[in-house]
Amino acid sequence: MTRQFDLNDDSLVVIIGSGAGGGTLANELAQKGIRSVVLEAGKRFTMEDIENDEWGMFNKISWLDQRNLVGPSRLAEDFPNLPAWIVKGVGGSTIHWAGVAMRFQEHEFKMKSLNGAIAGANVEDWPLSLQDLEPYYALAEKKMGVCGTEATGMPFHDKSTHYRVIEAGANRIGARCEQAHLAINTVPFDGRSPCQVTGFCMQGCRFGAKWSTMYAEIPKAEATGNVEVRPNCMALRIEHDRDGKATGVLYVDADADGVEQFQRARIVAVAANSIESPRLLLNSASSLFPDGLANSSGQVGRNYMTHVTGGSYAEFDHPVHMERSTVVPGIVTEWEDNDPARGHVGGYELEALHLGLPFMSAFLDPGAANGWGRKFAQSMENYSRMAGFWICGEDLALESNRITLHPTERDPYGLPVPVVHKADHDNDTRMRNHAYRMSKELFTAIGAHHVNDLPPYPASHNMGTNRMHANAQDGVVNQWGQSHDIDNLFISDGSQFTSSGTENPTLTIVALTIRQADYIAERMSRGEL
Repeated sequence: MTRQFDLNDDSLVVIIGSGAGGGTLANELAQKGIRSVVLEAGKRFTMEDIENDEWGMFNKISWLDQRNLVGPSRLAEDFPNLPAWIVKGVGGSTIHWAGVAMRFQEHEFKMKSLNGAIAGANVEDWPLSLQDLEPYYALAEKKMGVCGTEATGMPFHDKSTHYRVIEAGANRIGARCEQAHLAINTVPFDGRSPCQVTGFCMQGCRFGAKWSTMYAEIPKAEATGNVEVRPNCMALRIEHDRDGKATGVLYVDADADGVEQFQRARIVAVAANSIESPRLLLNSASSLFPDGLANSSGQVGRNYMTHVTGGSYAEFDHPVHMERSTVVPGIVTEWEDNDPARGHVGGYELEALHLGLPFMSAFLDPGAANGWGRKFAQSMENYSRMAGFWICGEDLALESNRITLHPTERDPYGLPVPVVHKADHDNDTRMRNHAYRMSKELFTAIGAHHVNDLPPYPASHNMGTNRMHANAQDGVVNQWGQSHDIDNLFISDGSQFTSSGTENPTLTIVALTIRQADYIAERMSRGEL
């Protein structure tokens, strides 16, 4: 049943965002009898809205509000207004993610202890370990239907031609290659159908085989009667009382002719992604919090991480048809560990990833010498004979990589637009170049006649701008995602990550959220929140 809660009801949890963090938190709390309002800046999509059309869906679901990407990076040069590829709508980026659901490794929680201080970086340890998170990883895998895991017992997807080509190359050079753990059903699961292998995972799954809060967590939460989702509601600022306790959220309701509303709250949870979450805290500055809400550490907005990325796509003499597969059928994990002997700290994975023809035409780098000429055309003609990787590696935290507010430019709500500064650390460059070399070696070993190195392009892996830390002076939240400064303010998305890890972040966001929901419920039951 759909509930409507009173704006003055201060017993509610107000959740900002409905993606992997916000949508999961709403359902977890709802199942425990805790009521919440979910404010989502975007619209509510239906299954009928989902099309197998790359550019059509990009324009339909993407967050395209004005953002400025700056800094000495190829990404800022190529995509100055698109720092991240995320979704604006109920379900957030779980609508378009590729479904890759891998656990962090133990060392990725302890990067500072393992590697020491790194010049030019702001690397720290998480205030929790893999052991702390393992039971919640299992719960997340069960919730999401992750194939190839003990939590579900669900078999892996069949090995596609794309995977077999990658596997053959890895075997030839002695590199470890694994089928991907995907939150995409291989058998009927949780009332959702199995994968139909149409290859449009990142455009939204028309069949519901891929886990998304859009049609998994949100409907279950609403069915309890404990959740109200308000789409087209953009959060403007979080308010607090004279003691610094969060009292509610001011927002604009586009469905009510743009009127401003204030929803009172017992607890506020921010899950608006790693750009909008710090932006909201910075926009909530007050006389008590002049540098932004929950920002006594000065770390709000800092340490923005996106993973070290790039692409490597090889051309062969015979057809591969990489598009006839899930988007990510497998991963070469040989270099995912932390081995400074390679010339960089942290690891990376080579994710076999097919780009559709329209996206390949946008992201394939023609090179300064060739321009958009014959070589580019030849590569596009060879599309059916391509196999390739997306590089996904440990991106070091830098204080200078950060989200700030533009001094003069405003959005339609009158708020300063976010400025995203992102530059590579030297470690990023060395890691990316190592990945390019290993990719070329792998592909050449099985007869590729040309290998294209693609520069980084916008991804939905955005982390770190409200990071966890055991010490209040070094981070924004504690191990539960709870603000060090404000007890009843929580961060529930990837912005709480202390390090980026090598793995795609969604499974870890969901695991942290399940753990956080248990903590909130326990504290509420004791009257401590």
